[in-house]
Amino acid sequence: MTTTQILQGEIPASCAGMRLDQALAQLFSEYSRSRLSHWLKAGKVRVNGQLLRGRDKVWGGEQVEIQAELEELTVWEAEAIPLDIVYEDAQLIVINKPAGLVVHPAAGNPAGTLVNALLHHDPALSTIPRAGIVHRLDKDTSGLLVVAKTLPAQKSLVEQLQTRSLLREYEAVVTGLITAGGTVEAPIGRHPVQRKRMAVTPNGKPAVTHYRVVERFRAHSWIRCRLETGRTHQIRVHMAHIHYPLVGDPVYGGRLRLPKGCSETLANTLRGFRRQALHAGRLGLVHPQSHKSLEWKASLPADMEQLLTDLRADAEVAALEDQTEWWEPLE
Repeated sequence: MTTTQILQGEIPASCAGMRLDQALAQLFSEYSRSRLSHWLKAGKVRVNGQLLRGRDKVWGGEQVEIQAELEELTVWEAEAIPLDIVYEDAQLIVINKPAGLVVHPAAGNPAGTLVNALLHHDPALSTIPRAGIVHRLDKDTSGLLVVAKTLPAQKSLVEQLQTRSLLREYEAVVTGLITAGGTVEAPIGRHPVQRKRMAVTPNGKPAVTHYRVVERFRAHSWIRCRLETGRTHQIRVHMAHIHYPLVGDPVYGGRLRLPKGCSETLANTLRGFRRQALHAGRLGLVHPQSHKSLEWKASLPADMEQLLTDLRADAEVAALEDQTEWWEPLE
C-alpha cells in the first residue's frame, strides 16, 4: 500500500545550466538524492508537464511537479503498548524508553517492540522508513531516543548523526575505580569468532566515546559517556576494552565481582542486576523545521538509582570502619 503526496516547486535561477537531478536536490533538499533519483526513474517527476531525464539541463523558471509515492514499508502490527513521550510535535517524537523494550522488530522479537507501539500511537509512521527510527538503544538500555515523523525530519536527524552534532549522553555504572575521565577511540566491528558480539577490531568502523567520572565508590564508578559515533554496543564494548565493564552486562561484563566485605544488601543488588547499567539520560538536537537547539533530560530509572544508593551506603560504612580507634569527639 502506498500514499501519494504532490510536491511542487520552481527551478531557481541559481540552478541555470545544472542537470535536473542536481537542481532537484537543491529545490527539494529535505529529501535524499536517492529518493529523488528513484522518483525520476519511475516517471514521477514532470518539468513544465514533461518527463525529463536526470541528466537533462534546466535553466531556471521551470515548474516542477513530483508525484511522491510513499510506500508503507513495514508489515508490522500496531500494538497498544504504553509510551513515555517526553516531547512531540509535527516533526518528531522523543521517547524515554524503559529497559527491556526492544526498539525494532527482528527474527527473535517480531512484536512487542517500540516500533509496534509507535505505529499504534501514530499510524502515519508506517510511511516512514523504519517507522521513523533514526538511532537505537539496546533492549536493556533505558533512556531517550528521537523518532522522525516526516521524511524531511528523518533526513535532517540522520545528517545530524552523520556530522556528529546530535548530542547523546549516557549514565553508566562500571566495575572498577576510574581515576579520571578520558576518551576511548577504538574501531568496533563484529567479533571474529562470536558473531553475535561486537569487539574492538582493526577492521572495524571508527568509534569514539568520551567519559568522565561522576562519583567513585569502593570498587565501582558512576560515569557519564558522550558519543561521537553510534556503533552497536559502543559504550559497552569500549568500557570493557579498557577493563571497566558495565555492571550487569551479560555479554561484555565478565564474571560478577563483589567488593571485599560488602554488605549483604549490596551483594544482593549486584547479583540481581541483570542488565547493563546504562541509561541515555541526555539528548540534544537542532529541530528539523524551526532550526532551534533543543535538549531533554531523563532521570535515572529506579533500578540504577537503587544500585547507586547501595554502592554509596557500602562506601560510607567502609569509611567509618576505617577510622582509627583513638578518635574521640571534641568536648
